[in-house]
Amino acid sequence: MKLLNKSYLRAKEIKLIIFDVDGVLTDGGLYFSDDGQEFKRFNSLDGLGIKILKDNGIEPAIITARQSTTVEHRMKNLGIEHFYQGQEDKVVAFNDLLDKLSLNAEQVAYMGDDVIDLPVMTKVGLPIAVSNAHELVKEKSCIVTDKIGGHGAVREVCDFILKAQDKFDGAMNPYLE
Repeated sequence: MKLLNKSYLRAKEIKLIIFDVDGVLTDGGLYFSDDGQEFKRFNSLDGLGIKILKDNGIEPAIITARQSTTVEHRMKNLGIEHFYQGQEDKVVAFNDLLDKLSLNAEQVAYMGDDVIDLPVMTKVGLPIAVSNAHELVKEKSCIVTDKIGGHGAVREVCDFILKAQDKFDGAMNPYLE
């Protein structure tokens, strides 16, 4: 994981992490059957990481430009209450989240992969890019993951935030007993 020197301190303050979907929670591929049904591949390590974050007081949210029933099913499965689909202007959803959760931008992390994510990423306290993100997105990020989107990059970030907030060991204890 590539970190800027203040990333660890910024991660200590995070109360909300927002994820893009395609290219972050998935590998970015768009899979369609002959009849037009869409399929997405999600990583189970990422899903458990998100659940553990939520269990430790860090709220997860989704803002995605695309609309997909598959995403809706996955978010319900993960217990993510705040998800916004069809958001060409992601800043609108971002501002709504800040208002709903009474947070300031410095308390928010955003994980993205493409330039459509930059308007929000440049506003948050902890912008994060997956390793296979667009070069401009990586340049504007405080963290660039080692793993690629859809292949454990989200879990990498979840674990990092838990460690920065001294919550990782406690979060892992139930699995080690």
